[in-house]
Amino acid sequence: MDRRATIYDVAREAGVAASTVSRAYARPGRVNADTAQRIFRAAELLGYRSGRSEGRRRGDRTVRESIALVIADVTNPFYGDIIKGGYEAAREAGYQLILSHTNESPEVERQTIERELEQVDGIVIASSRMTDSALRMMVKQKPLVLLNRIIPEASCVVNDNQRGIRRAAEHLGALGHERIFYVAGPETSWSDGIRWRALREAAAELELEARRIGPNEPTVLAGLSAARRVARAGATAVLAYNDPLAIGVMKGLRKLGFAVPEHVSVVGFDNIIFDELVEPALTTIASPLYRMGFTGVRNCIAMAQGARTSGAPLVLPVRLVLRQSTAVCRRQRSSP
Repeated sequence: MDRRATIYDVAREAGVAASTVSRAYARPGRVNADTAQRIFRAAELLGYRSGRSEGRRRGDRTVRESIALVIADVTNPFYGDIIKGGYEAAREAGYQLILSHTNESPEVERQTIERELEQVDGIVIASSRMTDSALRMMVKQKPLVLLNRIIPEASCVVNDNQRGIRRAAEHLGALGHERIFYVAGPETSWSDGIRWRALREAAAELELEARRIGPNEPTVLAGLSAARRVARAGATAVLAYNDPLAIGVMKGLRKLGFAVPEHVSVVGFDNIIFDELVEPALTTIASPLYRMGFTGVRNCIAMAQGARTSGAPLVLPVRLVLRQSTAVCRRQRSSP
């Protein structure tokens, strides 16, 4: 042949449709193994090279294979280690990582992903705010990995929320707190629902009472506002949806004249970098955030290269980190 072989030449040689050839290279797991082998043999015979092996072309420039990492809020320190882990996994595989920020909006998240679908080989979404049905539609279009979210159709990486919440409840119960106030996160957060359910179950088993304050934005400012409701409720123990909320609650309580942990014990979730910098240092449930980002991007790349998923979510271990923001309940201390 005196011209470069095309996808249509390969399709004729292999006896399949051009769309099947395209799918064999883009998503090998979606093509019958025998058919895929026939396609690849035909391509080798004709000297055809797919755009994936050379990089996609936009205009007159070649673009590296890439993965999109979509996060809810780039200003939230929770995502820092997730991003670092994701970049490292992409770098090791020779992929480009494209970072997008959706400002906690399910509408912006959906628009962002739809815009990037044709430009990337796979998508990793950290803490998606979209509905399950919207995510199922995304799964049908590109390799998709969810972090901090589970739907059966997608590859998912999550923290062991139940174990972490249970450890926090046991710790507060052992300090003599009989009632735990959960300062909730966003209403659209899957993790928030799981953590609140886990606290109710743990409280029932430990003969404690669990109450909810929220929903709240997952920020320090929202925690400052929630502190007033914590004080009005007469709380002695708070378990917050995440660390920024917990830090905000501590700051707000201090402004209202309540001392932490002398009057109120506070526990966060995630173990972000600021937990040891605040006064008092925050007791929290540590999540392996770097590992989550690295694993999510690595798994997405593997799927883009044809790997199949087991269907079961990958659950990462967490641990309770004890610092200075929790203490024996004041009522317990004053009893004879």
